[in-house]
Amino acid sequence: MKIVWTGAAGFIAGYTVEELLNAGHEVVGIDNFSKYGKVEKSYDHHPKYTFIEGDAKDVELMKKACEDADILVSGAAMIGGISYFHEYAYELLAENERITAAAFDAAIWAHKEKKLQKILVMSSSMVYEAATKFPTPETAVQEFPPPLSTYGFQKLACEYFAQGAWEQHKLPYTIVRPFNCVGIGEKRAIGDKEIYSGNVKLAMSHVVPDLVQKIVKGQDPLHILGEGNQVRHYTYGGDLAKGIRLCIEKEEALNQAFNISTPALPMSWSWPSSSGKRSTATSPSTTPPTPALNTTFKSACRTPPRPRKCSATRPKPRSKTCSTK
Repeated sequence: MKIVWTGAAGFIAGYTVEELLNAGHEVVGIDNFSKYGKVEKSYDHHPKYTFIEGDAKDVELMKKACEDADILVSGAAMIGGISYFHEYAYELLAENERITAAAFDAAIWAHKEKKLQKILVMSSSMVYEAATKFPTPETAVQEFPPPLSTYGFQKLACEYFAQGAWEQHKLPYTIVRPFNCVGIGEKRAIGDKEIYSGNVKLAMSHVVPDLVQKIVKGQDPLHILGEGNQVRHYTYGGDLAKGIRLCIEKEEALNQAFNISTPALPMSWSWPSSSGKRSTATSPSTTPPTPALNTTFKSACRTPPRPRKCSATRPKPRSKTCSTK
């Protein structure tokens, strides 16, 4: 397949584009280097990779890129660390809406006039920001209040774009919600505010690289957020890439939403808290992991529960859970 990926210079894209090329697909990447500045990727000179430097808000550029494409991955967005979310709260909503609208305008056109099969929407686990059920199933977007942050709210809006484009224009879609990607190749975003934690300047307001930097620089005592008993399910970028590739390739993924994450914490952590008591982070559930999304799509499709009555209708994609481990 020929796949167009917007935001191709991004962190998750770095893993996934390589995964797609290794699987034999042709990839066209679009990016304006607004997040990190100029970056180089290991596959820049791959014979099946073409890079277009340009703005993903440019609908005509997007249409031209999609003229002979099979899949459009809407991955471009303003994004950074936690400090970035607060520093650019308005622009994260406004600019990302413009980027999303351009992607869908081009995809609707290419589906009607050319051969585009579907759009894959890169959503986020941030759509579950207000969730109180853990582990959180895909259908939770129908059950809990919308996200509190403008970034999370806009990611949920991306899913509404998918719903609307399907209802009005019959544009097929797949929604993926990555959880806490970790790996190599990420840099501090341009414009990300510098923040100190104790005597160490944070790397990029992400937990893993910031903790590594503090340890390497010998910070003692180690500064952590809160009591240190927060639970996160970190997912290696290469595993996310495999899940995203399957969501692109499988016909059964049409009009579906997927959580892509590790099924459980890899280990427990225990350390003394500031109160003198030991804090331990363990898996929040002993429920067996959901069957992985595999090459034969054996996991059963669940019918979403009827949503609670509210003033607005949430997207109701039929959902499966994708576990890459």
